Amino acid sequence: MRVSGAVRLSILALIVIVLIVVAYHELDIKMEGNIHNVISRVSVFGKKEIPASQAKVVRNKCNLSVLCASGHLAFRLLSGAASIVGPKICLEDDILMSSVKNNVGRGFNIALVDGSTGKVKDTKVIDMWGGDVKDLITFLKDIPKGILVFIATFDDGATKLNDEARELIQQLGSKSIKSLAFRDSWVFVGAKGITNTPFEKHMINKKETNKYEGWPELVEIEGCIPTVPV
Repeated sequence: MRVSGAVRLSILALIVIVLIVVAYHELDIKMEGNIHNVISRVSVFGKKEIPASQAKVVRNKCNLSVLCASGHLAFRLLSGAASIVGPKICLEDDILMSSVKNNVGRGFNIALVDGSTGKVKDTKVIDMWGGDVKDLITFLKDIPKGILVFIATFDDGATKLNDEARELIQQLGSKSIKSLAFRDSWVFVGAKGITNTPFEKHMINKKETNKYEGWPELVEIEGCIPTVPV
């Protein structure tokens, strides 16, 4: 039986419609997959996919801005802020002195550390406003060679200073100690036999530039100290 031209045309039209529907369906699946991939890439941080190796946050000891090499001690040292916020001494991620540890006070906050091992030998607060400078002089004279000396001021660290005490601190490598004055902010790391330490910062108490009423801004230093060979 011969199929008429109208029937053949209807069958051809049906085939075309079926092909269009199938093609559209396939295209829709592909588009849905692409959109899913795009969303999964931007959803990590809202912008684009970031490899895990790049997203990992690296924290250095004492929150230093750099990573200390092997054979070096990482440290961060902050003076006090006015007479409210105490100083802080951090070494190798251990807080040696701070308000939280309740072992800081007005004047000089001093930590002695073995330069070979990094072990803390002693911590001491010497009041340079109402205390006796002889206590500081005796303490400084008893420090042996090979010991790192960390000092951070709080409130006032200069009122009771005399020439002998300043000279002893200068022999540890300080340059600023000769000019340290009432309520200045000062942090320092040195040792006996050092001519000029690179670890020292001094902020002058000056009414025109003070951040706090009667006190300058706190000062801070950080760094990596090479250990001393035994």
